[in-house]
Amino acid sequence: MSSTAAPVPAPEILRSRLERAAAAAADAGFDALFVTPGSDLRYLIGAVGGSFERLTCLVLPVSGKPTLVVPKLELPGYENVLVDELGVQAVTWVDGENPAALAAGLLTSPARVAVSDFTPALHVLGLRDALSGVEQQLAGPVIRELRMRKDAGEIDSLRQAGAAIDRVHARMGEFLRAGRTENEVAADISAAIVEEGHAVAEFVIVGSGPNGASPHHGSSDRVIEQGDVVVIDIGGPVAEGYNSDSTRTYAIGTPRDEDVARTYAVLQEAQQAAVDAVRPGVTAQDIDRAARKVIDDAGLGEYFIHRTGHGIGLDVHEEPYIVEGNDLPLEPGMAFSVEPGIYQPGRWGARIEDIVVVTADGVESLNNRPHELVVLGE
Repeated sequence: MSSTAAPVPAPEILRSRLERAAAAAADAGFDALFVTPGSDLRYLIGAVGGSFERLTCLVLPVSGKPTLVVPKLELPGYENVLVDELGVQAVTWVDGENPAALAAGLLTSPARVAVSDFTPALHVLGLRDALSGVEQQLAGPVIRELRMRKDAGEIDSLRQAGAAIDRVHARMGEFLRAGRTENEVAADISAAIVEEGHAVAEFVIVGSGPNGASPHHGSSDRVIEQGDVVVIDIGGPVAEGYNSDSTRTYAIGTPRDEDVARTYAVLQEAQQAAVDAVRPGVTAQDIDRAARKVIDDAGLGEYFIHRTGHGIGLDVHEEPYIVEGNDLPLEPGMAFSVEPGIYQPGRWGARIEDIVVVTADGVESLNNRPHELVVLGE
């Protein structure tokens, strides 16, 4: 089944999104969007779920009625989606029929269409064959213009997610101590993420000692030791689908490495400088530069090895990306992480991450746990 029950935005909100998506597609010179299951489809019609070998696809023409092409056996999974109230018609197909041809046949002489970014190759190639001679591009550049500017309801969901993950970080003393493996700690954190209000634990990074120098380490059987610095990066979606993502760095007793205090102070200053720089009109790369300058000036620039942040919403990583070369001016409603890190290969690492939202005149942080290095087990 392609869709599961979950809170669905009000019909008027979804109708507005469909209308704006069609208008944006027209402005970009497309005749239609083809949107398969994933976060784009959830954004547009409230449908939750992923793609399977059977094609499900919203055909959204720039003018005319949107149509959801869906396998007949999976139609009950879309009963919670307000198809009729949105002005979307549902067309079903059964095994043995060609759903790509069915979807393509809903358009009259299209010249240029856009397909959602994460459509499986199985369906991309099927649509390519069914739309032979029609130019096909990615729909991401169209839909992201809508999705990266969050409305009040989306921001409220992000606030709920941020508060929920803060509650998990507040409980870290229950889980994180010497003698336990990273995997054991990660399992307890995963349970707490759900207990504190998330639908699932989307990811849990427990990077202790030298593993903390790998930004996307995950967790392992390494036994956490006294004196370790430990990076905890955790998050997941609340029921509405909007995600949390917050990193704090902990020490198990007094850190064994003498450079931890000095280096961590630089990191804390860099993260705060980047948050302080957020306001409308400033570019995404300006935020990256604000964090990077502090770390570069301290002679630690070679140890900051990733962008400063990423947008967040129905996906953990989405537009806008806070990175050098992105000259997109920030606008109210844009939500993204601010997460500089300093990573000492083979020794230890540290990262501080908050989700922030651009407001009319500045910034709102959705994570409010202390930024200081939290020492546990003393």
